[in-house]
Amino acid sequence: MVHPFPTEAPREVLMVAYPGIQLLDVVGPLEVFAAANEALADAGESEPAYHFEIAGSGPGTVRASSGLTIGVDRAYEDLPKKVHTLMVAGGRGTAQAFVDPRIVEAVRKAAARSARVTSICSGAFVLASAGLLNGRRATTHWRSAEGLAQLFPEIEVDPDSIYVQDGSIWTSAGVTAGMDLALALVEEDLGREIALEVSRRMVFFLKRPGGQSQFSAQLAGQMADRDPLRDLQGFIIEHPGEAHTVESLSERVGMSPRNFSRVFAKQVGQSPARFVERVRVEAARRRLEESSQTVEAVADEVGFGAAETMRRAFLRQIGVSPSAYRERFTSAEGAEIPIAELSRPRAQEQRR
Repeated sequence: MVHPFPTEAPREVLMVAYPGIQLLDVVGPLEVFAAANEALADAGESEPAYHFEIAGSGPGTVRASSGLTIGVDRAYEDLPKKVHTLMVAGGRGTAQAFVDPRIVEAVRKAAARSARVTSICSGAFVLASAGLLNGRRATTHWRSAEGLAQLFPEIEVDPDSIYVQDGSIWTSAGVTAGMDLALALVEEDLGREIALEVSRRMVFFLKRPGGQSQFSAQLAGQMADRDPLRDLQGFIIEHPGEAHTVESLSERVGMSPRNFSRVFAKQVGQSPARFVERVRVEAARRRLEESSQTVEAVADEVGFGAAETMRRAFLRQIGVSPSAYRERFTSAEGAEIPIAELSRPRAQEQRR
């Protein structure tokens, strides 16, 4: 459902930071909120949608894992009376932060006065330590997912999703996934059109649904440790529309089909057919985002052949149909939305 412009502006966003945070976990999401404010201002809105502050051990600065510092607006104990969105950053410093009673208690108290609680990357450990994820589904950086599940067995850990919403609590995967999360929050608050405008302003082309895998096909391709398979994966990515049967691929690397399937699955972590499907979904996504081709034409071009085959692959891979994915990235009319139009209330519509 499309929301009218700010119903409770400005929304107070409180970012919890600590020594050793990943800097992009902090500035990435906040820049998304700032871009939303800019889009509203350009559309003639007098009030910003968001006001944000950073909480730390005290006013001053906090040093990130990169060695850079960022300003702190208030101490952990000096919390606003009302918080709309509480955000907890992640990073190397999380190992100390989630066992620090001062930080954990501050997050617990802030959550009690927040409409929405979120974490970026390993910040999920702090929420978990505060007891906020018990009995909930959550995600974190893929490298930390197993540790989160072991330390906090009460949590249903999803190691693959970009972000997860469970009620009023949202958790995201690593680093740049915090920007995907923030963009989803903007869409929830202000509607799809403002979120789309933010993604365009930030050249944030891949507006990824939360259920999408943390790994792209290219990242998966880096997992092979033998040159023939790495070269083959690159060939598949560059030519998604070719047949790519087990027989043709195995012949290309000089292996028997049976041995090829076994070695590929061992090195890449998935079957050749699964990898080819992921490559084709990714290629189709780009075409749906960047062109006006029909779904049928895209399906044929990237090797699915039939639109129904591509639809089933999309549902398996990212949880939405190709047409629904395109709607997430383009306006209902399939054209860019002028800034002036963004200030006009839209009729409510049902999300697909």
